[in-house]
Amino acid sequence: MQPAAFFDLDRTLLTGASGPTFSTMLKRVGLLPDRSIPGEGLVFKFFDVVGETIPSMMATRQMARAASGWERTRVQEAGRLAAAQLIDEVPGFAKSLIEHHHDEGRKVIMATTSPYDLVKPLADALGLDDVIATRYGVADGHYDGSIDGLFVWGPGKLAAVRLWAQANGVDVGSSYAYSDSVYDVPLLSAVEHPTAVNPDPRLRVVAVIKRWPSQYFDVPAGVPKLVGVEPQRAIQFLARPQLFPWVRFDVDGVDHIPSEGPVIIVGNHRSYFDPLAIGWAMAQAGRPVRFLGKKEVFDAPVVGQMVTALGGIRVERGSGSDEPLKAAAEALSAGEAVAIMPQGTIPRGRAFFDPDLKGRWGAAKLAALSGAPIVPIGIWGTEKVWPRNARTPDVLAVGHPPTVRLRVGPPVDLAYDDPDVDTTAIMEALVALLPEEARIHREPTPEELAKSLPSSYKGDPDAELDRRPGSD
Repeated sequence: MQPAAFFDLDRTLLTGASGPTFSTMLKRVGLLPDRSIPGEGLVFKFFDVVGETIPSMMATRQMARAASGWERTRVQEAGRLAAAQLIDEVPGFAKSLIEHHHDEGRKVIMATTSPYDLVKPLADALGLDDVIATRYGVADGHYDGSIDGLFVWGPGKLAAVRLWAQANGVDVGSSYAYSDSVYDVPLLSAVEHPTAVNPDPRLRVVAVIKRWPSQYFDVPAGVPKLVGVEPQRAIQFLARPQLFPWVRFDVDGVDHIPSEGPVIIVGNHRSYFDPLAIGWAMAQAGRPVRFLGKKEVFDAPVVGQMVTALGGIRVERGSGSDEPLKAAAEALSAGEAVAIMPQGTIPRGRAFFDPDLKGRWGAAKLAALSGAPIVPIGIWGTEKVWPRNARTPDVLAVGHPPTVRLRVGPPVDLAYDDPDVDTTAIMEALVALLPEEARIHREPTPEELAKSLPSSYKGDPDAELDRRPGSD
């Protein structure tokens, strides 16, 4: 017997309730009055925030009686109309997880209290293998006011899952289950791999006690939420000049950053402050961004948890593995913005002052793998905020704050079939966004050279002549 993956619908596969869409489509096919029901919107909003309650589920159970006399084919038509809208509301990470389970050879099943005829078209659109849902009794092509079989909620959902599993050769005990509701604890407790998705307050407590993982399908795994807001979004609310009196930002071209959909953000690397500078530009665009980061950062106490909470993507340098690119491509397929510094690390010594930027293949390979556009951001002045030889940024420069210049360019024209050619195009696009002084060969002063080296460097700065850009 094989394991399967069971997904709840509302607040799980969908971030909110499916009810408003189903109600709209039932009105469209003439089964509900074409007018708003008093308090309907408030009820759905309450469900979005709090989740299932016993009164709401009892009302759901009574819907079978309210639907008595409805023509089944018209309900199915309402389901098809709803699916065409709801499919776009399924978060990208939910779709990628479904694909992952299929790649691993597991059947993926929707298990929901909602009426079967309404949800089956959405399950089909998602490519799911089957649906376990509440079925209404039918006589002569019309609902007869009864429930045919189990009411798929709470213990009834677990019973329905077990009946389905027995008929389909599936082992529930070794399976996976995803739900937002404390009333699905019976099902979550019955499987080997339970996950609380967008958990309601009560399930959040149960998940902590039982050490179940929690997840949100509209953000990368490991990114928490507080009152529905992820940490990076909360930080972006604070991206105000008044809160950064020790640095000034000169930003232009933000309109080149798409408001939604996958995009790869690339920037030249001059300082440890560069990710914060890119984050500032992305805040002006109103989008979170996921950075690729070295494994050592993720493994560091406290800092590692913070980077994970911000949606960072772990990279093991020198492993020769494409897994980091696959993880980034998965984020892109979910519609995320992913940032990468093609130079790898900050050039040091005289390489820092070389106007010819040299990059690695990562961004080009990621673009070819995902098909996502690459938007360049030319960065200048971050080395004055946080030079390479300093352990922290200079937050005391309030009276004479340095200016960080950020220029966002249009998407880079790529061939997608030659990483050398595409990497050259990416670096040329970055250079074109830098000020004129960045494109002039000049001899750095001893002080400038010293600032371009790590604080731990004990050698002669003049010996740093021809190190490979991006080396450490």
